[in-house]
Amino acid sequence: MTRASQMLYTTQSALSKQMKDLEDEFSCRLFIRKSTGLALTEEGHLLRKRAEDIVSLYEKTRQEFESLEEISSGEIHVGAPETCHMDLFARELLEFRRDYPNLQCHIISGMTEQVAQLLDRGLLDIAIISGIPDLNKYNHLVYPAEDQWGAVVRTDHPLARLKRIEPDDLLSYNLIMSTQGFSEEIRRWCGQKADKLMVTDTVNLAYNGSVFVREKVAVMLSYKGLVNTSKKSGLTFIPLYPTLTTPLYLIWRKYQIFTPIVDLFLKQLTRSFSAQFLKRTKHD
Repeated sequence: MTRASQMLYTTQSALSKQMKDLEDEFSCRLFIRKSTGLALTEEGHLLRKRAEDIVSLYEKTRQEFESLEEISSGEIHVGAPETCHMDLFARELLEFRRDYPNLQCHIISGMTEQVAQLLDRGLLDIAIISGIPDLNKYNHLVYPAEDQWGAVVRTDHPLARLKRIEPDDLLSYNLIMSTQGFSEEIRRWCGQKADKLMVTDTVNLAYNGSVFVREKVAVMLSYKGLVNTSKKSGLTFIPLYPTLTTPLYLIWRKYQIFTPIVDLFLKQLTRSFSAQFLKRTKHD
């Protein structure tokens, strides 16, 4: 408390009173005393997290108001899952910067549930998600690509001899995958055999999962293109059969108000992605 008061240029007694008033306001204890000093309670950790969100939202709002004065500059905050199709978004950003070079783009990566929560709290402008969005909460744009599911195995693994992976092929092996993927797509793909799969590990970053594969811990079920499966990697990707793909969507909150430069960029994405999706549909 002494160090905190020094950082805030106030007295320790004044800061202690403010903390006591805060505890009275929320009717809970925010700190507990230990031999090494103060520690946050569970309620204290929750309040700190909410405070961090408030500060982040304030900073984002301040930046948005600053960018209202100058349409040629500004920032966009984008949430995105792991996908090999981020190159489509990157190309659109590069194209947009030819006319608006001062747009700064901040990418926050995470699973769909994580980025959707950040979007709901106003900390993101738009988000790319895997799977169909909640149409009651979000406006959406179909992303012009889908992620393909498959198994990542060592090249010396028995499954590496197969050209495609069916549910029965996986029943004898430990599996690692994302919790979201197992609860949705993979269960749909396996049907009644889903409960027979030995999902011993979960992961939210494909690279970390590939380490488990390389160390013979498990076979990873993942999207194509997320890990290095070149000849020198010692790993290979085998597609699932029947073919399993997950659609991608670009979403933003309903009634959301964008800064002028973000609004222009979203309009470009809408035009380009819609045209690409239509072209891909006709080709299919």
